[in-house]
Amino acid sequence: MAGTVRRLGYHWHLRRLMAAHDMWKTTELTPLLRERGVNLSPAQVYRLVTDIPERLSVKTLVALCDIFDCTPNDLLEPYVEAARRPAAAGDAAVVELRNELRPQRARIIDPDSGEH
Repeated sequence: MAGTVRRLGYHWHLRRLMAAHDMWKTTELTPLLRERGVNLSPAQVYRLVTDIPERLSVKTLVALCDIFDCTPNDLLEPYVEAARRPAAAGDAAVVELRNELRPQRARIIDPDSGEH
């Protein structure tokens, strides 16, 4: 029987926080991070602002919180959405598919017996 699994995600609000602090270019963030010991390339800072990061070091998170005088909750907004669980081996759809693909029994004939 198909059920649901919890699919987790998050909204990344760095761009919104930058705008609230009158910061419109990603290049403005680089020196502020560097002052806090976080050395990222311009491309890394651009991706941090424009994309939703898959991984984020705690040091970078703390630096962003310090720069924008905020908490991690202001940067990350987690959410949960229900998703259908894929069919399990015992589910009817899987069993039906397996019966449909079942091989037929082979008949072995002894070539010396004369039977064709």
